[in-house]
Amino acid sequence: MRALPRLVPLLVCAVCAMCAGCGPVVDLTKGLQITIVNSGWYDVGIVNGQNKLVPSVTFTLKNTSDQSLSTLQVNALFRQINSTDEWGSGFLTAAGSSGLAPGATTTPLTIKSPLGYTGSDQSRQEMLQNSHFVDAKVELFAKYGSTQWVRIGSYPITRQLLPK
Repeated sequence: MRALPRLVPLLVCAVCAMCAGCGPVVDLTKGLQITIVNSGWYDVGIVNGQNKLVPSVTFTLKNTSDQSLSTLQVNALFRQINSTDEWGSGFLTAAGSSGLAPGATTTPLTIKSPLGYTGSDQSRQEMLQNSHFVDAKVELFAKYGSTQWVRIGSYPITRQLLPK
């Protein structure tokens, strides 16, 4: 029983050392400012003999918190506007282990869905004007470090052809 009182200060020191680099948890819905730079339909080119367009979003993230956001990651879920089913998704690391410093803004980040529309007898512009074309939206989720994913916004995909 004498060993236990000696271990308590060591355990307290170990826990404090592990948490020393940990600041308060940042609510990313308030600690990140999202600016949509551009959205639209990216021309993938000819795939299996057909023109292919996929939804794409380009955005920047600004850290409006007072904490550095290390290993900041973003996940994008693309959905057709009239559906709750996932149509496609994309993932990227917005800031590595060095983090996104307070007040800092990322360079423009682009995420494209791997899925989209194909057509063989229409030009890409005609595909966007087709009466069966269904618009899309993107939901952005973010996390940093070991925090949980948080929905940080939902945005429409503009019905425009993006330049390559």
